[in-house]
Amino acid sequence: MATTTYIPPKQGLFGQLFDVGFLLALVFASLFLPIWLGIAVPSRVEKLPTGVSYTMAADKTTKVWKGLTWESLGQNPVMVRQWKKLGYTKESAADIITMPFYYDVDTIGVLVTAAVILGYFIFLMVMSGREYKQVIAEKFD
Repeated sequence: MATTTYIPPKQGLFGQLFDVGFLLALVFASLFLPIWLGIAVPSRVEKLPTGVSYTMAADKTTKVWKGLTWESLGQNPVMVRQWKKLGYTKESAADIITMPFYYDVDTIGVLVTAAVILGYFIFLMVMSGREYKQVIAEKFD
């Protein structure tokens, strides 16, 4: 029984470059699409502690705080030292502390993402199976 050596089809340089570019485009699209669609954007809601308020100064960019202390922001002495090491004052730290990130899980977004990933793997398995059968047929038929 004589066996023939399988020689896979060769892909040209343009085809290889197109494949690489297409895969990179898919990767970037899959990473940025949730952000562009607003699915994976963390929300920030201002939450002022009790007794703390502010008004905007005449320049409309500076906040004039009332009742603001490190304790009212929930910061202990160790935290205060770290804030100060980073160069923050209680006023500048208040802008960060009072605007925490809330990461809500969007169930529909997670399900859509899971469906896209599952669909991609099914597509990959089907196409790989076809190519595998084609190679076997070329080698043994």
